[in-house]
Amino acid sequence: MKLKNKVVLVTGGLGGIGAAIARRFAVEGAKLALSDIAEGESPVAGVRVYRKDLTQVMACRELVEEVVGDFGTVDILINCVGVFNTVPFAKTTEADWDLCFDVNLKGVFFLVQALAPTMRQNGGGKVVNLTSIAATDGFADAHAYCAAKGGLLNLTRSLALELAPSKINVNAIAPGFIRTEMTRQLWSDETFLKKLRGMLATRGDYMEPEAIADAALFLSSSDSDRMHGHNMVVDDGWLAGIAPTAFGED
Repeated sequence: MKLKNKVVLVTGGLGGIGAAIARRFAVEGAKLALSDIAEGESPVAGVRVYRKDLTQVMACRELVEEVVGDFGTVDILINCVGVFNTVPFAKTTEADWDLCFDVNLKGVFFLVQALAPTMRQNGGGKVVNLTSIAATDGFADAHAYCAAKGGLLNLTRSLALELAPSKINVNAIAPGFIRTEMTRQLWSDETFLKKLRGMLATRGDYMEPEAIADAALFLSSSDSDRMHGHNMVVDDGWLAGIAPTAFGED
């Protein structure tokens, strides 16, 4: 087992990707602490869920204090918490913008800031942030999301430089189109799916969250000890380019 007795904190742990990571890590022997503001049951029996609004700096600090108090330490942090909203440019409000940045970017920084001293004291650790293909590719009507995820990508790199001397690996995963409740509106639209299949070289559409869980396991294990500031893209080929079928060819 690659994570035997490792204490893993997963934010957004009740969401589609977070829950898949929790299930995968449990099989690998991890001791799990899940954080989420949403109501719901843990995807792994007997795992405690911490209800925290991580847009608040004090809540980030309280979460670290409570988890370290309960488990003694945290070896691995997986930042899955996120919000995706599509709002036309002219209709985007300050509230839309602030929500996207507070959830996707601000909370990640202050949670890592709160946890870093514990990892340093342990002699190292792993931090995995979830960026997006929207961190490097622009998407219409998702301006705040693209900007926040782009910021998270570069935050990952800057944190890697800060924490690498303490043997703390900070890396990221950039998911493509993942089938979760947050994206239901899109993957339930057959017209959209048909267009997406034409653009992906694999002719696929939405991937299952388990694809991200496998990548998270690699970045959380000793297999990735020499990786710092990397953005691992798991996108079914989206960033490789536009498939010929996008232009009507087969």
